[in-house]
Amino acid sequence: MHVTGVVLAAGQGRRMGSSVAKQFLDICGKPMIYYSLKAFESSKVDEIILVTGREQLDYCKKLVCDYMLSKVSKVIEGGIERFDSVYNALCSIKSSDYVLIHDGARPFITVEKINEIIAAVDEYKACIICTPVKDTIKIADESGYVANTPSRRILWAAQTPQAFDYNLIREAYERFYEEDRYAGEITDDAMICEIYSNSKVKILEGDYNNIKVTTPEDLLLAEKLAGLYYERNLI
Repeated sequence: MHVTGVVLAAGQGRRMGSSVAKQFLDICGKPMIYYSLKAFESSKVDEIILVTGREQLDYCKKLVCDYMLSKVSKVIEGGIERFDSVYNALCSIKSSDYVLIHDGARPFITVEKINEIIAAVDEYKACIICTPVKDTIKIADESGYVANTPSRRILWAAQTPQAFDYNLIREAYERFYEEDRYAGEITDDAMICEIYSNSKVKILEGDYNNIKVTTPEDLLLAEKLAGLYYERNLI
C-alpha cells in the first residue's frame, strides 16, 4: 500500500493582513508549514508532495532541505484556486494507492491522527476528519431572517487531511473539470467526491486543536498551542 500526502501551501491568506503568506508565518521559531510537513514526515505516509505558489518554490525547496524532510518527493506550483492546486498534485502522482490532502494552514495535525486516517481510508476509500459543531447554527433566508435551525446532532465541521483512494479522487476531479458546474461552490475535496463519484465519504472524529490559521487571532492561538505541543513532545 503506497500512500501519498499532499500538503497545500499556495494560498494567499488575505484575511491574515500580512505581506507574508500565512503558511510561512513564524510560529515558535519555525514557519507554519513546517509543522504539518513534519507530522506527515513522521507518519506512515510514503511520500509528500508540497504545493506552493510560483514565488515560493525556491523557498520551499530550501525549507525541505534545511529541515531534512526526506519524504518530500516534489515541490510543485499550485493553481488559481485551491481545487486547481489539488488537481496539479494529483496529476503529478505517477502511482499511488491512497492520497491524503491537507491544508498547510492547519499546523497541529498529529502523527497519530494521520495514521488513523490511513488505516480508515484502506477500509472506506473516502474519509474525512470532522469535529462536532458546538454552536447552534442558523440558516438564513435571502432577506437575512432565520429560515431554519438544524439539529447539532447532524452537524460536523470539516477539517483536513481528507483521504481517498487515488483512482477514485482522480476520476472525480476529472469529471469535475469536464462539467465544472459547481466551481464557485467547491470548498473541499470531499465535495468533489460527493458530487462527482458514487462513493460515500466516511466521517472520522477530528481534533479541536487542529485549527485552520486564517486571522491574526488564530495566529495568537497557534502560538499558545505550539507551546503546549512542545511541552508534550507532540511537535
